[in-house]
Amino acid sequence: MSFNSREYEWADLTLVLGGRDIVGFRGIKYTEKAEKEAIFGKGRYAVAIQGGNITVEGEITILQSELIALQKAGNGSILGLNVDGVVSYGNPTAGDSMTTDRIVGISFTEAPKEFKQGDKFMEITIPFIALQVLTAA
Repeated sequence: MSFNSREYEWADLTLVLGGRDIVGFRGIKYTEKAEKEAIFGKGRYAVAIQGGNITVEGEITILQSELIALQKAGNGSILGLNVDGVVSYGNPTAGDSMTTDRIVGISFTEAPKEFKQGDKFMEITIPFIALQVLTAA
């Protein structure tokens, strides 16, 4: 018995931010982190691992035109925005099953801009924190 699955590629990725399909996005990264601590009792080795708070952080890389659209939505600044993001992987027209992550309560923590000599376009990486990630497959 063999199992053959298709891996997702960049063309299979869709990002919807605040209800708007972001066509000028160039990258996304998000991570859920759990506080964990070893609990020690008798002996040298931990007897358990205790979990604590879970945080979500990440970054979205977009083109200048998308940053301008986000700034307009935030009345001139992205720092006051609080939006949900939906990241979908897969292409159902090609027979792929869809995997969708909903990033709840995205709040941008910085508003950087950078442009260098020779650049043909501005690419901006914006860090964020969020409330949680919900996955539907």
